Amino acid sequence: MATMLCGAAIMDGAVLVISANEPCPQPQTKEHLMALNITGIDKIVIVQNKIDLMSREQVMEHYQQIKDFVKGTVAENAPIVPISAQQNINIDMVIEAIEKTIPTPSRDMTKPPLLKIARSFDVNRPGASPDALKGGVIGGSLSQGRLHSGDKIEICPGRLLDYEGRKQWIPIQTKVVTLLAGNQVQDEITPGGLVGVGTLLDPIMTKSDALVGQVLGEPGELPPALSSFTMNMQLLERVVGVTDESNVEPIHSSEPLMLNVGTATTVGVVTSARDGGVVQVQLKRPVCAESGDRVAVSRRIGARWRLIGVGTIIE
Repeated sequence: MATMLCGAAIMDGAVLVISANEPCPQPQTKEHLMALNITGIDKIVIVQNKIDLMSREQVMEHYQQIKDFVKGTVAENAPIVPISAQQNINIDMVIEAIEKTIPTPSRDMTKPPLLKIARSFDVNRPGASPDALKGGVIGGSLSQGRLHSGDKIEICPGRLLDYEGRKQWIPIQTKVVTLLAGNQVQDEITPGGLVGVGTLLDPIMTKSDALVGQVLGEPGELPPALSSFTMNMQLLERVVGVTDESNVEPIHSSEPLMLNVGTATTVGVVTSARDGGVVQVQLKRPVCAESGDRVAVSRRIGARWRLIGVGTIIE
C-alpha cells in the first residue's frame, strides 16, 4: 500500500510511503502520485517501508521499481529512504530527508489566526463528576497568525439551527482555555505542527470529530462560509485506483462530486459545467473557503469515490 502524508490545512510537501513487500506501483500509489503531479507539489520524500520483510536483493529490485515509476513525474528526483518503521530502522534518515527536501515555509504572524480543524474530542471519562468536566478539545494546524490562551475565538460554519422552519448555519463563539503543542502546555502557539486547543465548548459539540472540516480563528476574521462556488478544474488523464484505468470523462451538469477543501469534506452537485473547465457546484454542507483555495474533486465510480482532478476556487 501507499500512504501520502501532508499538512491538512496547507500542503507544503508530501511523504509518499510505499511498502517494499508489494510490487510498485499499487493502484493507490498511482492515485497519490498523480494527485501530486496535478497539484504541482514537488517537495517530496519517498519512504520505502517494510524492508525487514524482504531480502536485500528484493529490496534493491523494489527500489528500482520505484525509480522507474516516478520517472518523468514531480517525484523523479525525490530521495528514496528505505526503512523499517516497526524495527525503527532509518527513521532518523527520514527526518533528515524531510528537513532537507521540505523546508519550513515563512508564515505571516501579523495576520489573524487561522486553524483548519482536523480533529475534535470529548476528553472526559465516563462518570466524571460535574466539577471535573473539561470543555471540548479541537486539534489541527495553525496556518497563520498566533493563538494565545484566553483568546476569544469563532468556529465557522458553526452549527445548523432550525428556526421557524428555516435552517441556517450559525458561527460558534467560545474561548481558548488551554493550548497543547509537543505534549507541552503553551501560552502561545504559532504555525507548524499539530496543536490541541482546549475550549469552553460543551463536549457534546466536539465529540467523535463532530467539528472536523470547520475553521477556527478570530471572530469576524474567518473566510466566508460558502454554500456554492465556481472553480477552474484540471482533470486527471485517467481514473486511478481501479483495475481498469479508463480516461476521465468531462464533468457534466447535475453530477454529484465529493469535494475536499482544507480539512472539510462535502458533496456538491454540479449546476454548471462550461467549456474551459469552469465548474459551478451547489454544496450539501457549506465550507469556509475563499478565492484561490484548492479543491480535491472525486467522482463516484463503482462503490467508491475516486479522485478525478483538482479545482481552484475563483468565486
